[in-house]
Order: sequence, then C-alpha cells, then structure tokens
Amino acid sequence: MFEKLVNIICNYVEVEPENVHPESRFMEDLGFTSFDFMSMLGELEEELDVEIDEHEAANIRTVQEAADYLEKLKAEE
Repeated sequence: MFEKLVNIICNYVEVEPENVHPESRFMEDLGFTSFDFMSMLGELEEELDVEIDEHEAANIRTVQEAADYLEKLKAEE
C-alpha cells in the first residue's frame, strides 16, 4: 500500500519517490495544498474502490497514517 501511495503522491507534487518517507507530512514536507490532498483522496477512492471519510481524512498528517488508514478500509471490505 505504501508504494502505491507514493506513486500517487508523486503525481500531485514535484517530489521524487525516494524522498517520500513514512513520516513525511503531506502539507509541511511534501508541499501539498488542501486542494491537492482532496484531489489525491478522490483518486485513491477510485483506484482502491474505497470510501474515504472526510472527517477521518482531516486527521491524516503523514504518509504512513494515510497508508494505515487505506489498509484498514481495504480490510473492512
């Protein structure tokens, strides 16, 4: 899940995959805007066929938190 997430992240911000780490924060470290983040969540919903809760997504700060959340959603299917 982490690698897939990194590939999608690199579509939204100009960062090399090797510079995306589990502890990387979307806004502060990777340069996401809130629009970028919401757009990425929409793509993830389509890619992974999951429903992302906006309130839960608002609490996601790091790449690892996002990967863990997505894995949890996939497990609930």
